[in-house]
Amino acid sequence: MRIGVLLAGLIGLAIALYVIAHVGFAAVIAALTSVGWAGLGFLCLFGLAQFLVLGAAWFCLMPKGRLPLFVWGRMVRDAAGEVLPFSQLGGIVIGIRALSLSGMGTADASASAIVDVTTEMMAQIVFILIGAALLAMRSAGSLPPGTPAGIVVVLAGSLAFVVLQRRGIALAEKLAARYLPAMAAHTRDFRGRVQAIYANPARLAASSGLHLIGWTASAFGVWLSVRLIGGRIGWTGAIAIEAVLCALRSAAFVVPGALGVQEAGYAMMMPLFGLPPELGLAVSLLKRAREIVIGGPVLLVWQGLEGRRALAAPGP
Repeated sequence: MRIGVLLAGLIGLAIALYVIAHVGFAAVIAALTSVGWAGLGFLCLFGLAQFLVLGAAWFCLMPKGRLPLFVWGRMVRDAAGEVLPFSQLGGIVIGIRALSLSGMGTADASASAIVDVTTEMMAQIVFILIGAALLAMRSAGSLPPGTPAGIVVVLAGSLAFVVLQRRGIALAEKLAARYLPAMAAHTRDFRGRVQAIYANPARLAASSGLHLIGWTASAFGVWLSVRLIGGRIGWTGAIAIEAVLCALRSAAFVVPGALGVQEAGYAMMMPLFGLPPELGLAVSLLKRAREIVIGGPVLLVWQGLEGRRALAAPGP
């Protein structure tokens, strides 16, 4: 699995470099430098605000915890999945680990994380359908290659995941036991926590609603990046672009950080709305830069907490 993820990452890197070379390195750099440090800082502040929403969506499922704890867990989860060479699954596992290090029980952290992924996928389905409807108003033949397949994959995968979580808690236990060895001795607790969360539809609805706000905010991030670079795009166009990228990234979930997929997607989508492909690449690279600026310090703090716990652990 690790070799597969590494190969996927290398292929993605090759695609990203090819797209940049094809569009023109100088044009991409010119678009990036037009934003400046102040623009990047503003995008980072916007990214931190998004984490408040995403952390609140997770917190809704386990309100006996504290909101800052879930915001921190979500930041670690995304940092691991976007900055480190891990797949999305690896980021989720590390996010659970971060909650456990902060004092939450392993069963609570694992159960709430798995259900949070479910509610996020439910919101993702709605967001992608909205974006697909907006794209349907344009020429269907102008969609980037692979977009329809990506939408089908993410919708089918998301629906299957929801069904499995509702009807296959035993499978969730096996996955947790495999990727979280500490869960092996707490499968009954894990099952009980998952069932308790699903027994409260209001919490599920609140979490899904907040995740939908989070997805919509990601479209606002695209709109904001385009404006900072100097381009012009409508609000509906930003939603359509981000919905397609959401589908493509989900379909390429084995590629660490959707490297290459994201760059190619933005470069192909921007011309549909009258913008040059180099602007799309600049938007993608700004997003990468924001993830590194936020995720780098987050991972350093997380590693510090891991080290402190290891030093405090009794010797053999």
